[in-house]
Amino acid sequence: MKHYDAIIIGAGQAGVPLAKKLAEAGKKTVLIEKRLVGGTCINDGCTPTKAMIASAKAIYQAKKASALGVEIGSVKVDFNKIKQRKNDIVNQFRSSSEKGINETKGLRLIFGTAKFSAEKELTISLNNGGEEKVTADWIFINTGAKTALPDIEGLDEIDYLTSTTILDIETVPEHLMVIGGNYIGLEFGQMFNRFGSKVTILEKSSSILSREDEDISSALTEILTDEKIEIITDVKIDKISQDKKQLHVLLQSGKTAKNITASHVLVAVGRIPQTADLGLENCGVKMDDKGHIIVNEKLETNVKGIYALGDVKGGPAFTHIAYNDYTIVYRNLIEGMKYSIQDRPVPYCMFTDPQLGRIGISEKEAKEKNLNYKVAMIPMSQVARGIETNETLGLMKAVVDPDTKKILGAAILASEGGEIMSVLQMAMEGDITYDRIRYCVFAHPTYTESLNNLFMKLDK
Repeated sequence: MKHYDAIIIGAGQAGVPLAKKLAEAGKKTVLIEKRLVGGTCINDGCTPTKAMIASAKAIYQAKKASALGVEIGSVKVDFNKIKQRKNDIVNQFRSSSEKGINETKGLRLIFGTAKFSAEKELTISLNNGGEEKVTADWIFINTGAKTALPDIEGLDEIDYLTSTTILDIETVPEHLMVIGGNYIGLEFGQMFNRFGSKVTILEKSSSILSREDEDISSALTEILTDEKIEIITDVKIDKISQDKKQLHVLLQSGKTAKNITASHVLVAVGRIPQTADLGLENCGVKMDDKGHIIVNEKLETNVKGIYALGDVKGGPAFTHIAYNDYTIVYRNLIEGMKYSIQDRPVPYCMFTDPQLGRIGISEKEAKEKNLNYKVAMIPMSQVARGIETNETLGLMKAVVDPDTKKILGAAILASEGGEIMSVLQMAMEGDITYDRIRYCVFAHPTYTESLNNLFMKLDK
C-alpha cells in the first residue's frame, strides 16, 4: 500500500489543475481517472459541443447571407468533416492536459476506478488489470456527473442517445426528438436542426428554460420555432417503443394525446452525481437525497481531510464553478487563505444562437424575495451593432435596485451574450452602479455600448 500526501479522484476541470499545483507545492500526489483526462468538459461537454455549434452557426449564416447582399447558393454539410474537426480539437486539449500532468514532478497519473475501502484508503481497479491500494492525508473527489435517465416505460429497451453518445453518431438524424427543453437539449436541438435534422423538443414544464424569466423563455421559443424547431410543452411521456425503422413516442401534452415518430431520441433532462460506485459508506462521507456529496463553505465533507469539488457536490453544475472550487481549496490549504464558496458570483452562458448569458438574480427571483427592484430591457432590434451585423434577435435585460442603483442581475439573449454579460458581472463585482454605466464611454460601435441605452430605459 502506497501513501501519498494527496489523492484526487477524477481528472476533470478541478482535479487536473489541483493535482498539478499540489505537486508543485511539494505534495506527493496521485491523480486517478477511470476514463479520459479532461473530464466531461473537454471530452463530452463544452469543447466538442461548442466546436460543433460553430459549424452549425456557419451553416445558418451562409443561408442568411443573402440578407447582407452575399449570394452563396446551396450550402452543403460535410458531417464527417465537422466531426473530425471536433475530434481534433478534443484530442488536442486532452493530450495537452495529459502532457502537463506527466511532466509535473511529484504527480502520478493512474487510470482506473477508485473506491473507498476505509476512511482515507482507496482500492483502485486498474484499467489494465489488477488492483492497487493507496492512502493519503487529503482526498479530493472530482468525479462529476452523468446523464439522468427519466422513468419512462420502454426507455431502457430503445437505442436512446445522451449528450455523450450523440457526439459520435455517424450521420445526421432524420428526425431528432429531444426529451428536455433546457440548456443541453436546446443547444443540441438547434445545432442538429441547422445540420439538417427535423427537431422536436419535448418539455414537461409549461415553457422551455422554466428556471428563466418568462420573457426570456418566450423570446427564445420564438427564435427556435422560426427556425422550424417544433417545441411541445406540458409533456408527459407515457411510453417509448422502437421498430426496425422508427422510434414511437406516446405522450400527452396538456389534455391532448399524441403519438410521434422519430429516427433518434436524445435524453437531456438533467444530470446526476457520480457517487454510486465510490464506496462512500466505507469512509463515512455524507450525501444528500440526490446523491450529491455534502460539503461546507470550504468544500470539505463531514470527514476531515476529504473534499468534494465540481458537479459531484451539487449546486451550480458549470465548468467554471469546478475550476473555482480548485482555486478555493488550493489557496486555503497551501497558501493559508480563508476563501469560501458563499456569495460567489455564478455566471453562465447557454450557447444557443443567440447566446443566453446570465448573472445574478432574475426578475422572477426578485419577485419571490419581495425586493424593491426595477427592470431595464431593450430588444436587440434596437441595438445599433445588432442592426449593422444583422444580429437583431433577442433582448438585453437587467434587474436593478432603484435605491442603491446596484445591478442585481442580468439576462442577455443576444449575439455574444456571454461577453456582454461578463461586462455587467465585472460591474457588479466592482460595485459600479447602473447610472455610471448609463453615462460610461464605450467604444463605438460595439454591443457593450448598448448598455448606455439599456440603462437609459430607467430614466423614464
